[in-house]
Amino acid sequence: MNLPRHLFWDVDYDKLDWEKYASWVIVRVFERGDVDDIRQCRRHYGDEKIKKALLNAKDISGRGIYLAAAVIDEPIQNFRCYKFRQLNPGLFPY
Repeated sequence: MNLPRHLFWDVDYDKLDWEKYASWVIVRVFERGDVDDIRQCRRHYGDEKIKKALLNAKDISGRGIYLAAAVIDEPIQNFRCYKFRQLNPGLFPY
């Protein structure tokens, strides 16, 4: 897989097992990547694997969840991380 190294700045890019950590890679690309990175990720993993990884992710950023919902055509209410946020609200942001 040929994703930009800057998306994976905190791990050893050359030793990354793309299949073993596929769910983590998919979430990382949707949170920090651009449109071309997402397209490449979809070509490599396929839409079904991406959909499963995104729906079951423990945490996706606010921007990432809306992008993921648009790409896989699912309402954000179906995402595990969205349900978790609704059950555990934080302090009111001023």
